[in-house]
Amino acid sequence: MALLMACAAFGQAPDPDVGGVRAGSLPRRWLTGGPNCMEVPDWQVHEYNPDLYILRESGCTNYEKPFLYLLFGAARVMLLDTGAGQTDVAREVNNVISKWLRHNERDGIPLIVAHSHAHGDHVAGDSQFREQPGATLVEPTLEATKRFFGIDRWPEGTGQVDLGNRLIDVIPIPGHDALSLAYYDRQTGLLFTGDSLYPGRLYVSDLPAFVESTDRLVSFTRGKAIAHLLGCHIEQTATPYLDYPIGSMYQPDEHSLELAPADLLELQAALHTMDKPRRIVMRDYTVWPVDAGEWKRLEQVEKVTLERQTQSMWGKPR
Repeated sequence: MALLMACAAFGQAPDPDVGGVRAGSLPRRWLTGGPNCMEVPDWQVHEYNPDLYILRESGCTNYEKPFLYLLFGAARVMLLDTGAGQTDVAREVNNVISKWLRHNERDGIPLIVAHSHAHGDHVAGDSQFREQPGATLVEPTLEATKRFFGIDRWPEGTGQVDLGNRLIDVIPIPGHDALSLAYYDRQTGLLFTGDSLYPGRLYVSDLPAFVESTDRLVSFTRGKAIAHLLGCHIEQTATPYLDYPIGSMYQPDEHSLELAPADLLELQAALHTMDKPRRIVMRDYTVWPVDAGEWKRLEQVEKVTLERQTQSMWGKPR
């Protein structure tokens, strides 16, 4: 009963019309990569609504297949993350921006490039934006992040950025990474949770910090309209409790990208049952504590998976 009441609290905003949350749509299936990499585009671009675009990097480009988010306001546009490996992310992002400008009969719009966290599969394309005219790259460091978003206390405080009639709240949630952040878009009710909550393996490097961050995120979202929780990866299959092996380039029957507010509450409850770091397999994700030894083991699994799938998807080893 308590859980049901808590879930209901998420869906009730102080204003009965939930502040005019703007709707959007998500595809039934995403491109993942393969089975023939010669036929797969490097990026998939999906229009959630006319002012929010989701970009997914192909597994044929990098097995991480991260999701990037491009949010347009009246004055600025913000990109969350820059992809993995060797990408042409700037060309892809600028192409979307150019189309948006033509559609809106605009000459230009300043770009902010920010991050969900500082891991390599989310910052690989940073250099492509660092010197781009009209672009501001928020370097993936603690000091640069605090300064740009006005976060006065880390991790207890919150920050904001106004894109022009579009206010984004920025919530520190370290635990997966020391610099992990969540972003709440008041316009759409979307909560972007990075690698801290998504359908897959939630790698936790600092468990106490992760527990505290999850508690703070639950507190932040209480009373707010939450349409979806959107992370940066899909590693889960459509079959409950079953994930793909690390290194999977092609995921033909994967879980949906979006999670629900109840998944955040479920994560919080699961974390509070842990007296020490241990793996907890949930229906739609796995809490996966990691240390140096575990990362090394996962790298070996990744290598084997990549070798096998590369041969079948490209016809020969690259």
